[in-house]
Amino acid sequence: MESDKIKGLIEGIIGLLPNNGHDIKEDVKDNIKILLNDYLKKIEVVTREEFDVQKEVLAKTREKLDDFESKLKK
Repeated sequence: MESDKIKGLIEGIIGLLPNNGHDIKEDVKDNIKILLNDYLKKIEVVTREEFDVQKEVLAKTREKLDDFESKLKK
């Protein structure tokens, strides 16, 4: 669930660290990714793909409901 914004945020934070600690940067980068992903899961954020799938399911359900309502009115 790594979007470009999250990647940019991580790179921005990593850019603040000193250049001489490559191992430290990679370790911090991995920890930031874990923390951000855990936080996003806790606030129940979904991916665009999941959202689009549910939107399509809802549209189909709405169409079926409209059909049933029109049949009941006849």
